Amino acid sequence: MSRVCYFTGKRTVAGRSIARRGKAKHLGGVGRKVTGVTKRKFKPNIQKVRAVVDGKVCRIKVSAKAIRMGLVQKPTKRDYKPAE
Repeated sequence: MSRVCYFTGKRTVAGRSIARRGKAKHLGGVGRKVTGVTKRKFKPNIQKVRAVVDGKVCRIKVSAKAIRMGLVQKPTKRDYKPAE
């Protein structure tokens, strides 16, 4: 189960988290010092949605940005009426 957007290809990327201490020079301090660097992950906001893909309704993983951009075409509502 990969965290990849069907339309934009957004995926988890690696990065670093930098911990600092001290006061900035422009605020009257001696400068900020790096005290630690740890690895971290940047995860995209991936949602599972039902969408029309190639004329068929299927469940796909898309990013929230793709939904906001209008790349996802939602299926039409069923007009189901129970037999009376």
